[in-house]
Amino acid sequence: MSDLSGLNVTDLHFAYSGEGFRVQVPRLNVSGGKALALAGPSGAGKSTLLRLFTGLLTPNAGKICLGSTQIDLLNHEQRRAFRLKHIGLVFQDFALLDYLTVTENILLPHQFRGDVGTSARAKMHELTERLHIDQYVNKRVSQLSQGERQRVAVARALVHEPQFVFADEPTASLDPARGRIVVDMLLEDARQRGACLVMVTHDPNLLPMFDQTVRMEDFATA
Repeated sequence: MSDLSGLNVTDLHFAYSGEGFRVQVPRLNVSGGKALALAGPSGAGKSTLLRLFTGLLTPNAGKICLGSTQIDLLNHEQRRAFRLKHIGLVFQDFALLDYLTVTENILLPHQFRGDVGTSARAKMHELTERLHIDQYVNKRVSQLSQGERQRVAVARALVHEPQFVFADEPTASLDPARGRIVVDMLLEDARQRGACLVMVTHDPNLLPMFDQTVRMEDFATA
C-alpha cells in the first residue's frame, strides 16, 4: 500500500545507454519515519538507485513517488525545486563548495530558497555541535579533513528538515565512533520528524539499526 509520507517505487527499470548494467525494482515502499539501508558491494548500483530516487536520473520505465509527487514526471526545474524543499542528500563525494565556509555550505539549501533566518542558524548550530564540527563553522571547507567534510555534508542534508533524506555512504570517511554518531543522528532525525531515510552502506554492522534492508543483488543485473 502506498504511503503519502514515504517513498513508493513500482516497476522501476533503468539501464545506462551502451552498458550491460541495469537495475529493476518491482516494488519498494519506505514509510515516513522509517529507515531503509541499501546494501551491497561497490559497483552494485546503490548510488545509481539513489540518483533515481532523487530525480537526478530518469528511469526507462516505472514510477517513483516521493509522498504524493511522482518525481520522474517532473521536468528538470521542477525536480530541482522539489529537491531544494523536500530532499536532503548526502553525496558520496560530499559536493561541498571549497571556497565557502562550513556555515555557508550547511546553509546552502536555505540560501537557494532565500529563507536564511534565525531558526535555520539555530538548527545549523545544533547539528554542528552534535556532529562535533562546531569549532570549524567559520573555516573554509577546503581546510578540513575528509571526515570533517563528510559531517558538514550530513549537516547540510538535515538543516532544512526535509521530508526525505538520502545518504550515500555517509560514514565512509569516518572512524567507527564518529560513524555511529552520524548514523544515530540520521535515524533519530527520521523517526522524530516522520521523515523517510534511505542510506547506502557497505558496512554490515550498521544493517540491524535499520527498519528495512534491501540488498542490491536482488535488483541489479549485468
